[in-house]
Amino acid sequence: MLSQRGDPIIALATPPGRSAVGVVRISGKALSVYARRLTGCHLKPRYAHLVQIKDQQQRPIDQVLAMYFPAPHSYTGEDVLELQGHGGPLVLQMLVRQCLLLAQHSGDQGLSLLPHLRLARPGEFTERAYLNHKLDLAQAEAVADLIDANTEAAVRSAGRSLEGVFSRHVQAIKQGLVLLRMQIEACLDFPEADIDVIEHMQVKAQLQTLQTQTRELLAHAEQGRLLRDGLKLVIAGQPNAGKSSLLNAFAGAEVAIVTAVAGTTRDVLTQSIQIQGVPLHVFDTAGLRDKAEADEVEQIGMARAWDQIGNADIVLLLNDLSRQHDPAYAQAQQKLLHQIQQNLAQQTNLLIVHNKIDAVEHDEPIDNGISISAKTGQGLDDLKEKILKCAGWHAGLNEGIFTARIRHLDALRAVQSHIEQAFQCTENKNMPLDVMAEECRLAQNQLSALTGNFTADDLLGEIFNRFCIGK
Repeated sequence: MLSQRGDPIIALATPPGRSAVGVVRISGKALSVYARRLTGCHLKPRYAHLVQIKDQQQRPIDQVLAMYFPAPHSYTGEDVLELQGHGGPLVLQMLVRQCLLLAQHSGDQGLSLLPHLRLARPGEFTERAYLNHKLDLAQAEAVADLIDANTEAAVRSAGRSLEGVFSRHVQAIKQGLVLLRMQIEACLDFPEADIDVIEHMQVKAQLQTLQTQTRELLAHAEQGRLLRDGLKLVIAGQPNAGKSSLLNAFAGAEVAIVTAVAGTTRDVLTQSIQIQGVPLHVFDTAGLRDKAEADEVEQIGMARAWDQIGNADIVLLLNDLSRQHDPAYAQAQQKLLHQIQQNLAQQTNLLIVHNKIDAVEHDEPIDNGISISAKTGQGLDDLKEKILKCAGWHAGLNEGIFTARIRHLDALRAVQSHIEQAFQCTENKNMPLDVMAEECRLAQNQLSALTGNFTADDLLGEIFNRFCIGK
């Protein structure tokens, strides 16, 4: 549920904990009188003023830098007051409390200085920036993505979205659809007019252009989604296949204990790395074998391993080349492969990785898969390239990528489908023209939802509630 949009709001705009500087932010309408009473001076817009904030008994709380941004030239589009004080948690709490108390005090006309001032909800400052047309919805989401980015490539892509790169591509396709709808609906409203755009291939050509633009935008958005969310990579295999060694090789550090004892890894270990700027969340799991051979603790570890396999983006099934001539091991490996294939989600990729290539003769034939040595690092670069390829990452598209979310991909795929249906109408002369017009309208609505021109309030609440408080 969206917050009460007319209330003035206050929150810490810096993370909790000790720091050199902490920022208290207030946003609302007509803050000038309140700001003057709080700081004791007239604040020149967009200038820093060194002032002392005092409590109700006129005892000093902190010396702060106060900056006043009158509407509409502020982040939220409302009046904004920012207090930059010392970053002690207690000091900042006292500043916030004093701001709330002063808001209820009577002003010159006996009314409260800032009635209804309250603590901001998560994302409420950015929500107001969106509602006051300072940002569209895709740009507002990019604010959160920029804060949460954990690779340099993700930072750059979120920055491009915040600048409006994604929104401009969406707007270009939408404008093309609007123009197309005008032509189609002219034929519907004035059938006697000499506007036979269908027969002269004008509509078909425009639809083909829109198909190309949407396909290219979706390809870039899929890359942006990878940079934002990363990949969940699960390493699976029999005991002592080298799973923990591979995790250590990926991480470049000894993050997992490696021994020759079967069942050393009893629980799921995780490590986040990046490949070409793409975040990779690697899960090292317990060795998988017959339950009858495992003790109670190991069985719990195996159950957790199967849970991770079931919701992975990519599963690496390790095969121990040093045991490839052991019939019992080979039989268990085939059984494990079959079990994993049955447990994979539809969108999950499975890669067969032959480990310990350093322990076999070079002329020995090896079945399909990638051969590596987690111990020496041989083949590791090829494995990383294969992982990115399975994920759909194209290095040539990474320049100009903007951040994207699952909802963006879903909307663009819907646009693609509606445009395709409209194109099919041009191939079928018996198809009513109003069907084509409706498909174009539905495509336009999906594009409008991307930037927030046509978006339900419950979706806005879901988006902004995932922001951090103070942003």
